Amino acid sequence: MVTAVMMRDIPLDPAAGPEEIEARSIAIIDAAIPEPRPFAGALWQVARRCVHAVGDTGIVADLRLSGEALEAGVTALARGCAVYADTRMAVAGMPLRRLRPLGVTVTALPEIPGLEDVAARRGVTRARAAVESVAGNLGGQIMVIGNAPTALLALLEAIEAGMSPPALIVGMPVGFVNAAQSKELLARSPWPHFTLLGRRGGSAVAAACVNALAELALTRRDIAFREWQTVHV
Repeated sequence: MVTAVMMRDIPLDPAAGPEEIEARSIAIIDAAIPEPRPFAGALWQVARRCVHAVGDTGIVADLRLSGEALEAGVTALARGCAVYADTRMAVAGMPLRRLRPLGVTVTALPEIPGLEDVAARRGVTRARAAVESVAGNLGGQIMVIGNAPTALLALLEAIEAGMSPPALIVGMPVGFVNAAQSKELLARSPWPHFTLLGRRGGSAVAAACVNALAELALTRRDIAFREWQTVHV
């Protein structure tokens, strides 16, 4: 138990409830990165969620977010696309309460049956084998990579070979071996993408991008419905 004596020299923020903590976090982030910011409007909503996910305002300089990618992602989610993720952790970070109302399905690639045997037989990582196994189904969908650089490299190679690209690639693998290189290749590609340059990344920040886009898609849907009501009711 944290006692009053223990807290005497460490002042705590009074925010307590989930909504209050989130609002307080957003306020802290906004204050730490004052305007003019590297991103504005809806893109700042995405960037801010990324910062919140990793607790590091320093990532903003290395985030690569574009309006084209944002629109592609929001449009795909609004029509009920499929989201594929390279880890169960990324899937866990995308609550269905945001995605289910849009008709979006989420698949964790590690759950593909027989994946371990295929990877062992070919001498590749399970992440690469997983991406290659679903490559033909990714056209127009969203691919989320927060852990495995090999998955991102496999995806880029498949697209270069003629596979229909996803509507949006969220490529934010974390690590020391080919993480930075794979994201640099993605940043140079012509396909709609969000990425975080360098070694930093992870499933949480990759999932945060999709959560931000889902909120935008839900907001736009609600606005469109209210506008429809004003005309037809």
